[in-house]
Amino acid sequence: MRPPVDIARLNDFMVAMGRRTTGTGHIYLTGGATALLHGWRPMTVDVDMKADPEPSGYFESIAIIKNELSLNIELACPSDFIPELPNWRERSLFIARHGQVDFSHYDPYSQALSKLERGHSRDLADVDAMLRDGLIRKKTLLGLFDQIEPLLIRYPALDPQSFRDVVEIFCGAGT
Repeated sequence: MRPPVDIARLNDFMVAMGRRTTGTGHIYLTGGATALLHGWRPMTVDVDMKADPEPSGYFESIAIIKNELSLNIELACPSDFIPELPNWRERSLFIARHGQVDFSHYDPYSQALSKLERGHSRDLADVDAMLRDGLIRKKTLLGLFDQIEPLLIRYPALDPQSFRDVVEIFCGAGT
């Protein structure tokens, strides 16, 4: 079992990815990594991320770095669980550049909707922190949900009405 990831280990990961990859690319951190870098948690169990575009040597670097740094790395992002939000790249928040790789937080609205849908207490605390820190606004969150709602049919594990109910309760709408 690998130890939890703290901020120093996450920073070591980003530096190592920038050093080991051989081309330009963009890596979006999400989930616990975002919570860690924003100070909402002291640690996380893994580094969730998506590359778009993938830098050359991306997968080879992951294979080496996960063992060198003893990290759990997951290739996961909100669009694996809910429909991709329009303009998510533009809302993603830049973190740093290491080597030829830019690192950003995956769009906070995508993360918030994904976390609301999942509904775990830690996820809901993260969404509250996003709101408190001004990373999301309720009206915009509800509007983005409205845009993806017709696409929920492509995600059979989701119950569209339950998802809408959770979003509306969080946003204070529909009550």
